[in-house]
Amino acid sequence: MNTNQTIILQQTIPTPLAGQRLDQALAKLFPEYSRTQLQHWIKAGFVTVDGLVSTQPRQKMTTGALITLHATLKLPTNWTAQDITLSIVFEDDDLIIVNKPAGLVVHPGAGNPDKTLVNALLHHNPTLATLPRAGIIHRLDKDTTGLLIITKNLPAHHALTQALKARDIKREYLALVKGAMISGGTIDAPIGRHSTQRTKMTVTPNGRSAITHYRILEKFPTYTYLHVELETGRTHQIRVHFNHIHHPVVGDPLYGKHITMPGKFNEAVKQALKQWQRQALHAFRLSFRHPITKKYNEFEVPLPQDFEQLLQTLRENE
Repeated sequence: MNTNQTIILQQTIPTPLAGQRLDQALAKLFPEYSRTQLQHWIKAGFVTVDGLVSTQPRQKMTTGALITLHATLKLPTNWTAQDITLSIVFEDDDLIIVNKPAGLVVHPGAGNPDKTLVNALLHHNPTLATLPRAGIIHRLDKDTTGLLIITKNLPAHHALTQALKARDIKREYLALVKGAMISGGTIDAPIGRHSTQRTKMTVTPNGRSAITHYRILEKFPTYTYLHVELETGRTHQIRVHFNHIHHPVVGDPLYGKHITMPGKFNEAVKQALKQWQRQALHAFRLSFRHPITKKYNEFEVPLPQDFEQLLQTLRENE
C-alpha cells in the first residue's frame, strides 16, 4: 500500500514539559511516532511553535506554547491487504480486539513480508493504513496466542499508547513452564538485547526495567501451569524471565532447552510433548479503560484447543 498519510496534530506544552527540548516534548506528546521520525519532521520544517516554524530539535519549550505538527507520513509499500481470517472478539468505532492464533506474525518484516495480522487487518478495514503500525499498540510473538488491541483512529491510538506506557493496561497470560515450582512470585530483572545473539533478549544490568508477576494454577511432577501478569512489556519478557529463573516456557524454540523425557513418562505424555512445536503461552485476558468512552473493559478468551489438550494429557498421565 503506497498511499501517504497527512498528519495534523496540535497540543500545548504542559508545565511538566517546560524546559525540555522540542523533540523530547514531542516524543511525550505524540508517543505513537518515533523520536527519529519527529526529529526528521522538525528539521524538515513541519513543526511550528506558537505559529513560527522551528527546525531546531533542541529548542527549549515553555509552558503553554502551542505546538502544531503538519506532515506527510510515507506508509510502508509492502503493507498490502490480504483476505486472512480474523477472530474478532470485539469491535466498535474506536477499537478492534482480536484473538491471534499461533503461527500468525503481527507485522510484516524480514522473512515475513506478508500474510501477517497487519495484512489481515488492512483487508478488514483499509483505513487502518493511515495509523502508526496499522493501529496495533502492542504485539505478541508469532507462536504466542491470544488477545491484541487495535485502535481505529489517532485519538484512541494516542490514549491507549499513553495507557500502555503508564502501565494502565492489564495483560494476563497462561503459561506452562518446565520444572515443579514451589510458589508464585515476582521476577524483577532488566531485559536488553543479547550481546552476541541479536535475535535474542536477555537479563542484563544495562537493560530496561522488566517486572513479571506469576502464581501457580496447577502443579505436575515435572511441569507447572501458571497465571502470569505483565507489569512492563519488554520484547519476549515472559519467555526471557522464566528462562532466567530456570523454568523456561514449554516448547520455546529460542529460550527453552530441548524437552527431556524421563523414562517414567508414559507414552501419551511423550507423544504430546514431541508434537508440541511452539511456546505454551496464551494471552487470555486484557483489562483497560476505553480510550474514548472511559468505560472499563475486560476481555477474555479460552485456551486454544491444542494447549488445553496438552494440559489434559498431563492431568491424566503425569
